[in-house]
Amino acid sequence: MKRIMLGKSGIEVTELCFGALPMGPLQKNMEDKDAASVLERALRGGVNFIDTAQVYSTYRPIKIALDRIGSGLPAPVIASKCNAEEYGRMEDAVYEALEALGRDYIDIFHLHAARGDRTLYQKRSGALKALCDLQEKGKIRAKGVSGHSPELISVSADVKEIDIVFPLINYTGRGIIGTLDDMTQAIAKCSAAGKGIYLMKVLAGGNHAEKYGTAMQYARSLGNYPIALGMISEKEVDYNLAYFNSGNPEAIPDPTFRDFDKRFHVVKKVCIGCGKCIETCASDAVEFREEKAFIMEEKCVMCGYCVESCPVMAIRAL
Repeated sequence: MKRIMLGKSGIEVTELCFGALPMGPLQKNMEDKDAASVLERALRGGVNFIDTAQVYSTYRPIKIALDRIGSGLPAPVIASKCNAEEYGRMEDAVYEALEALGRDYIDIFHLHAARGDRTLYQKRSGALKALCDLQEKGKIRAKGVSGHSPELISVSADVKEIDIVFPLINYTGRGIIGTLDDMTQAIAKCSAAGKGIYLMKVLAGGNHAEKYGTAMQYARSLGNYPIALGMISEKEVDYNLAYFNSGNPEAIPDPTFRDFDKRFHVVKKVCIGCGKCIETCASDAVEFREEKAFIMEEKCVMCGYCVESCPVMAIRAL
């Protein structure tokens, strides 16, 4: 599988990145041992890059998979993230990841900012300072930012402290807080500035799975960037490995399987109309209807952040 250097960070990763979000409690909520088996298959198949986050609650299955492969394979590159604004919370999040994963350092740690805009670096100056200090201490190798807004990604090109950006993009622009053209320009700007780049939601949270080839070709056309894909079954791992290892990926047909055809639904009898999910959703996919939250499937990228935000667990994956 092709390997790609992430900008000037000195971190080299496989083109295929294992996205850990879907296997966690925000989406599929797999048993730890089963999730670990899926990840182990990807690692043994050649993937060396894992993307996770504090809010995903997937450190346990990742640690199980790392223990299973032991010293038989080189340690994979791990990226995590936290939405903390303050120095102390961000510092705690990094040490939480270190302990949970059994690592001496985390390769990449992001400011987790799905709804972030150009004001992010003022709002989270304390958290960014924590990452800078932890990098000096050798606890992280690179500092990054993840987001759905072209405005945030664009301004990140000029923030010297940021080494890596993780933007949302797909061929229809679904989930972008702005336009697809603005996001492609923002990504190009970061690339020209020497930032490492890898891409999220190229399948729009599974909405474009039946147009897999089209989605991947579009993502690859943007530049030489790794692509993070969520995987919840060995069948999905094998398909992705076949595509990214193929010398002629156009010859691989679009997938016919949908192991987890998920949709998020608000249980009206449980919803208290607090609006937390609306505040959290980065895709403007939630609105009030008859004083209850309602999820618009045509906008949803199925990230599951609304599930975590709901204080009464009124949002369920169906």
